[in-house]
Amino acid sequence: MEYILETNGLTKVYGQKEAARDVNLHIREGQIYGLIGRNGAGKTTIMRMISGLSTPTRGSYSLFGKTGFEMEKMLKYVGVLIEHPGLYPRLSAYENLKIKCLAMGIQPKGYVEQLLELIGLENTERNKPAGAFSLGMRQRLGIGLALVGNPKIIILDEPINGLDPQGIVEVRKTLVKLRDEQGITIMISSHILDELSKVADTYGIINEGTLLDEFSADELHKRSGQFALIRVSDSAKALQALRGLGITKAEIEPDGAIRVSERLDDTAAMTKAIVQAGIDLKEIYLNAISLEDYYLGVTGGGKHHG
Repeated sequence: MEYILETNGLTKVYGQKEAARDVNLHIREGQIYGLIGRNGAGKTTIMRMISGLSTPTRGSYSLFGKTGFEMEKMLKYVGVLIEHPGLYPRLSAYENLKIKCLAMGIQPKGYVEQLLELIGLENTERNKPAGAFSLGMRQRLGIGLALVGNPKIIILDEPINGLDPQGIVEVRKTLVKLRDEQGITIMISSHILDELSKVADTYGIINEGTLLDEFSADELHKRSGQFALIRVSDSAKALQALRGLGITKAEIEPDGAIRVSERLDDTAAMTKAIVQAGIDLKEIYLNAISLEDYYLGVTGGGKHHG
């Protein structure tokens, strides 16, 4: 099974409006998949369909390689946090989790304590009501509720939206911990692209209901990130000259340009080495594109939030 979750032409129509159109997502096991798009782009619609909360108008999806009736039985392994977590504000974190456990028939000893530790709320005062929590703590408790029943994949819609910097860091650490220590696959939507770029392994860009692009973090780094691009009369010879400086992260692109991904503050030494090797230097420039820049390029610019 290559993908834990895969969609095939997933489409949702409300009246005359296509909220999602022919979406083909591919989510690998044990990864964090970041779904990027402005509000109203179709992120929540897609997440509701693959969580079993909404029925697709057309298309299908598979979970753990299963489709149809077999797949419906696998929905119990999907944890969901869409919109705001449904917390009981007068009850503590422990009591909120305990109620969800009882509702799902889960009563092993110490289970709630394990969940609290997993989401970093084990040291919260035992009787402090959830209504008195910071937003970040509430979001982490919401993630905890999504984890009840030991899901293999959790789907989180805008979990860092509206959080202060401290809350964002707390939620980010929680997500990385779930992936790295528990092997849980996470699908997360966000329009805070700088934060998403710190945790996601794979990205999907959604705009006006259509999936425009899907790429790994490595591919993003190749397409964006920081690098120096050098155009010369003899690329192979210039590459040798750069190797002589101890530069190893350099490669010749299909168009003949040399792409260097290290020692970017040392372009003067690169220039000198190339010229001294008797090679004509046509161009050398630094390139730095963020995930946000890349997203705006793919979607045709405009505001990415709101």
